[in-house]
Amino acid sequence: MFKVIQRCVGPASLSLLTFRVYAAPKRDSPHKNYMKVDELSLYSVPEAQSKYVEEPRTQLEENISQLRHQCEPYTSWCQEIYSQTKPRVERFVQWGLDNYDYLQNAPPGFFPRLGVIGFAGLIGLIFARGSKIKKLVYPPFFMGLGASIYYPQQAIAFAQVSGEKLYDWGLRGYIVVEDLWKEHFQKL
Repeated sequence: MFKVIQRCVGPASLSLLTFRVYAAPKRDSPHKNYMKVDELSLYSVPEAQSKYVEEPRTQLEENISQLRHQCEPYTSWCQEIYSQTKPRVERFVQWGLDNYDYLQNAPPGFFPRLGVIGFAGLIGLIFARGSKIKKLVYPPFFMGLGASIYYPQQAIAFAQVSGEKLYDWGLRGYIVVEDLWKEHFQKL
């Protein structure tokens, strides 16, 4: 093991050393004429005076420029809509991912309860044949009834809050109708 480490460290450590190498021409070689860098064909000296000349715009470039100027309000409108919509979409995607995680790790008994509540909604849809108002009222009512069987405490709290809101809306509607009634019949 020691010999392996010694052989590995030795050449690696030599790469960190710096030393100079001196080269001398052979004594029997004839003296060569050296060329200057400017004389080599690879290197050309740039002209001292260069001037940038912009080429005139072609008809195609002009048309593209006009098109870009005409489309600018629409592209800025699209960018604004995108910047407003992107956070909403990201929140919606996050909501979907959270619900997916919840359904993957659902508490025991969740899916049978969900099935009963969904079946109650289908029963409400069957009872609501013929009327559009019934189709809007019966399914949520039956689903709420099914949910209140499994979650009575939440149903009581929901009913209390909903009852208060319904009372407030009814009171506001009564006040509005009363004001309209007084305005309309006092003029007569």
